[in-house]
Amino acid sequence: MRTRRLFLKESALAMVGVGTAPLWLQRALYASDGPGARKKILVAIFQRGAADGLNVVVPHGEEAYYSMRPTIAIPRPTDDPAKKADAAIDLDGFFGLHPSLSPLKPLWDAKHLAIVDAVGSPDPTRSHFDAQDYMESGTPGFKGTNDGWMNRALPKIEGKASPVRAVSLGPVLPRAMRGTQPAVSLQSIDAFQVRNAEASKMFEEMYTKAKDPMMQATGKDTFEAVAMLQAIQRQTYTPAGGAEYPRDAFGASLRQIAQLIKSNVGVEMAFADIGGWDHHVNEVAPLSNKLTDLGRSLAAFWQDMGDRMEDVVVVTMSEFGRTAKENGNRGTDHGHANCMFAMGGAVKGGKVYGKWPGLEKDQLYEGRDLALTTDFRDVLGELVSRHMGNGNVKTVFPGYEPKLVGLV
Repeated sequence: MRTRRLFLKESALAMVGVGTAPLWLQRALYASDGPGARKKILVAIFQRGAADGLNVVVPHGEEAYYSMRPTIAIPRPTDDPAKKADAAIDLDGFFGLHPSLSPLKPLWDAKHLAIVDAVGSPDPTRSHFDAQDYMESGTPGFKGTNDGWMNRALPKIEGKASPVRAVSLGPVLPRAMRGTQPAVSLQSIDAFQVRNAEASKMFEEMYTKAKDPMMQATGKDTFEAVAMLQAIQRQTYTPAGGAEYPRDAFGASLRQIAQLIKSNVGVEMAFADIGGWDHHVNEVAPLSNKLTDLGRSLAAFWQDMGDRMEDVVVVTMSEFGRTAKENGNRGTDHGHANCMFAMGGAVKGGKVYGKWPGLEKDQLYEGRDLALTTDFRDVLGELVSRHMGNGNVKTVFPGYEPKLVGLV
């Protein structure tokens, strides 16, 4: 299986200046799958480190939640002005949002934000590395998968594919995007520097005259992507609707994903990481800070995208959840089931999906964790088939037939 990976870094591949790009690169900007095509888009957000889903989506109607977390539980919703800022934001009388996610409550009320609870990978591993690999490959328990679910999920197209059809913000291409379809990883759009015509000509000749077909194809994809990204770089970007992204790495990633989508260069899949969720010690303040970044960034993305959100769904995931009971260090340890968010114009929001298993001792997975009732592939499979229009989900998730959740 041929794998083409485009690692677009400032020092290595920022070679081609827009004004000096060869004609075949300029023509790539007007490919049939390029600018102007309004396609359905899926944006995947990975919360690396195993987020504490029980403190993200708070089961405030579950008494056992408070008995197992005497110091780190999020207080029940209240109308008391002195306590409201620290209390859960009620969603449906049983579940509530962590107070740091308050920017997302209007999207919930407008029914554009949905939550799936007690969801995750059926594999029992508590290894970050293995669990992330299984979730990104889409094959829990099997380490031999060469490509990722997002690469396999790209719908079949006729004609030329955009070189930025699948794009990730980060230093390396994530596991989920690796595969036979072209995919681009970049630190930032602004990192690219315009170089001289001689460098452009030299590298073009080097790749086009290469005897190895894989090198020719990879070189062509690289130059096309660089040309597109440098063309975007020359455009001054101001988020729409007064949207203000947090000034951190994740906020910058979502801002640039919005810029790429609105540039109409053919983006169909996008990926961004937000790390730092492994809270074994003194969880309360660090978790609040991470959720503040997440909530503000997602709300800014929604506001910035405007009516383009009719074509976009954002989905969040984390490799596994945390223990139902807090540990002796006011934190939580590696667990099992978690929660996922889906946000978009087509999302049937304002609802927590999935069967709630309960938190009593005999209801916990292995006597310690939130039990899993929804496979993460059910969520992703529905988004791939019903949003992206790729009905061949058995190929996207080999060996598994996703069940409909009802999100879109």
